[in-house]
Amino acid sequence: MELKTTSYGTAKDILYLLDDYTAITVNVSATGVTAGDDGRKVVPAGTVIGGVLADPAQAAVAAAGGSGEGAVAAEGILMHDVDVTDGDALGTMIIRGVIDGTKLPANITANQKATLPMITVVGTLS
Repeated sequence: MELKTTSYGTAKDILYLLDDYTAITVNVSATGVTAGDDGRKVVPAGTVIGGVLADPAQAAVAAAGGSGEGAVAAEGILMHDVDVTDGDALGTMIIRGVIDGTKLPANITANQKATLPMITVVGTLS
């Protein structure tokens, strides 16, 4: 096993209240993640993810904004950026807390909010 260390500067903090949240460790899927200009595949902090609470052996994927067939229901929000360039990687999924909506990569949809009753989002992207 090879250990790679990459420094990206200060971690993005999406929490609105830093001391009152619950999070779990999840395996974040590399499937469907597009590489950026630097060639790295990164799932950004604040991405709404799901697909792991019923079966923790599964890798978390981005949750669909709607309720279409085959859509993965929202189960939590990714706390930090996760680099999946080399395959699935560990990340932290917030399942309860207060999130700063201005720091999310996209606004949370009404369907996603409905499936995240223990998460409160303060503010939205403009």
